[in-house]
Amino acid sequence: MNHMMLIVRFAVAQCARFTALFRHTSKGLASIQQIPNKRHAVLTCGYTNEFDTSGTLQARAHQGLTPSRLRVARGVAAAIGIALSIANAPSTQGSIDAIQSVHLLADKQLTEKQEYCHNKITFKESSNSKFAINGSHYGYYQGRSVSLKGAPDDYQFYWYWSYVSHRYGITRYDEPNYCKALQHLKMKGWQ
Repeated sequence: MNHMMLIVRFAVAQCARFTALFRHTSKGLASIQQIPNKRHAVLTCGYTNEFDTSGTLQARAHQGLTPSRLRVARGVAAAIGIALSIANAPSTQGSIDAIQSVHLLADKQLTEKQEYCHNKITFKESSNSKFAINGSHYGYYQGRSVSLKGAPDDYQFYWYWSYVSHRYGITRYDEPNYCKALQHLKMKGWQ
């Protein structure tokens, strides 16, 4: 169910509750006017009641002054207008889907220097293929773990993140030191 439907249902429930409360406590029930051929907004009652429960509209006026109902209604209408004019965030901004490339993950998670070293490692180890196999070594990083065989990109990325963090340490930005790992590859001649 979308977010706006939930807000409307909440507002309708609050409106019904406020109307029932208002009928029991109001002396001037006749002051509620029905406008013919107009649909009555249900959000006004809901937001009025919500503001009342938080104490916003129940603040006492200065001694001798009593706020008119019209003034209170205008304040509530302004608050509703502001609340409804704030745009909802589009649902396309965020996603829970896995990122489909270790290079996109590196771009989002690493500094430029570490990203450069990371990308050099994936090219040297597997020619950027997650299905690369070299004996008992699998994946982008040619790790010696069967779990990497055909594993999703994000799994391989974070597996290697953990491996490099433990073996080569982390940088001052709390990221694995991929440049030390690349230096080790060059020193051993495993290119």
